[in-house]
Amino acid sequence: MPRYKLLVEYDGTNYSGWQSQATGDAIQDHLERAIFGFTGAHVRINGAGRTDAGVHAVGQVCHFDIDRPLKPGTIRDAGNVHIRPHPITIVEAEEVPESFDSRFSARKRHYRYRILARRAPATLERHLVWHAKVPLDVPAMHEAAKVLLGKHDFTTFRSTACQARSPEKTLDQLDVMQVGDEVHFIVSARSFLHNQVRSMVGGLRKVGDGSWTAADLKASLDACDRQACAPVAPAAGLCFMRVDY
Repeated sequence: MPRYKLLVEYDGTNYSGWQSQATGDAIQDHLERAIFGFTGAHVRINGAGRTDAGVHAVGQVCHFDIDRPLKPGTIRDAGNVHIRPHPITIVEAEEVPESFDSRFSARKRHYRYRILARRAPATLERHLVWHAKVPLDVPAMHEAAKVLLGKHDFTTFRSTACQARSPEKTLDQLDVMQVGDEVHFIVSARSFLHNQVRSMVGGLRKVGDGSWTAADLKASLDACDRQACAPVAPAAGLCFMRVDY
């Protein structure tokens, strides 16, 4: 049975996240309906990352099986026609071996979080950033982020709804940098816990505004207690950038 890999981007603002929902308003639901629209086949699309409600993607990868051969260009073009007017786009499509799995074959996932650090709010990108009205100490945040690198029990930064078997994860990268009026957090790991990135950004923002020190962030991590977590950063600023295979 042919298997196809898709590269997908989407504005997640008005959707319930990646994973299929009973309401039918998840990104996965819309993609599956788009494939049905030009093939008449009910397929199950499997994604590399289950982004939350309101989270965006420019590098989501997914795959599906279907009982007939299709031209990758047809999947891309016909799929995009049938998914209109939703802000979801199939950027690329390709046939892959049956051994490929968008989720389990992934070696590393990359995310970016954006904070707009200026007094005036965003206009055109108001659904893509977290607005901070106060200046943030970027060097202090970058230095504090180092305490989160490596393998840890990330219970503090894990949603109570997380279904992962273990709270232990290995964080490979967490860089904090100034980009114009924005602060960008570049985060990479093989896999993440539910809400982990947004929870870490929430703690780092407190370091940036001076209400926490790096020691406070480490104490939060070491507590292994969700109650020790800073307020979780909103979904709007988070974007799933790419997957390495």
